[in-house]
Amino acid sequence: MRILIVEDDPMMQLGLEQSLSAQPQYTLVGQAEDGYLGVQAALRLKPDVVVMDIGLPRQDGIAATQEIKAALPDVRVVMLTSHTAETEIIAALSSGADAYCVKGASIDRLLNAISAAIEGATYLDPQIARRVIEHLKPPAASDNIGQLSQRELEVLKLMVEGKSNPEIAAELYLSTNTVKTHVRGIMNKLSVDDRVQAAVVALRKGIV
Repeated sequence: MRILIVEDDPMMQLGLEQSLSAQPQYTLVGQAEDGYLGVQAALRLKPDVVVMDIGLPRQDGIAATQEIKAALPDVRVVMLTSHTAETEIIAALSSGADAYCVKGASIDRLLNAISAAIEGATYLDPQIARRVIEHLKPPAASDNIGQLSQRELEVLKLMVEGKSNPEIAAELYLSTNTVKTHVRGIMNKLSVDDRVQAAVVALRKGIV
């Protein structure tokens, strides 16, 4: 399996290179230090797996993953990051990432994440899996998705992208209070408790 590393921390980059090069089943075909270069390297090298950081210069790992997956849908992307906020995890997975591994974990966890991604499974690091799985439980009334208005669907799409209420208001030319009203309406109709659960329903139903 051919692996591309996209990581801006030189020490982490070196550690990944040494760890992965020691695995006979993997071949390291390239490295990039920002998201833009990562996309270019992926398009050029066509690796089997990209190990991707989220907090990258020029273009973050989520945007880079979206571009890579759009052009090369068969490439597996393993997020390796210190970011553990639920909204970022959901955003990463919705971008097309196949696995999510936390920095500082053992190399075995990363290897497990890569193996799972190659096999077509979705891997979540045990450090974050418990609380994310709670959000991934199908809400009882998720079929109510059809009750959402067109404006609520627009707001929901931006929620999935991780945008805040003020950011949604600016993009849709609405007041923040109006956005709050739409968000409450969305959560009520979907019978969910928070924005992350609403995003999960949207992703499961394929509406965004």
